[in-house]
Amino acid sequence: MENNAQLLKGVLEYCVLKLIAQEPTYGYEIVMHLKQVGFSDLSESTLYPLLLRLEQQGKVTVERRPSPKGPSRKYYVVTKEGRKALLEFRQDWSQLCQLVEKIFKEEPDE
Repeated sequence: MENNAQLLKGVLEYCVLKLIAQEPTYGYEIVMHLKQVGFSDLSESTLYPLLLRLEQQGKVTVERRPSPKGPSRKYYVVTKEGRKALLEFRQDWSQLCQLVEKIFKEEPDE
C-alpha cells in the first residue's frame, strides 16, 4: 500500500468518516482501528489534520468527554452532512470499482 499514497489519500477521509459514523470515537482509537485492518503506515500526524478538515467541512462535530485515564478526550461525531457525503462516496466508489474491473478484465495479465 506504500506505493499507492495518492490513492490512499483519496479514500482515507471516507474510511475515517465511516468509522466515526459507526460510533463516536477519538483520534487514537481511529488510528489503532485503521492499523488493525491493514493501514500500518498511518500515523496520528496524518489523521489529525484530516479530522480538522472534516470538522471544518461540517462532516463531523467534536464533543469533549471525560477519560478514565486523565484529561477529557475529543470524540468525533458524524453529522447529517457527513452521512450524506459518505453515501455519495460509497456510490461513486462502487461505480469506479466496476469501471476499473472492466478495464482489468479486458487485458490478460502480463
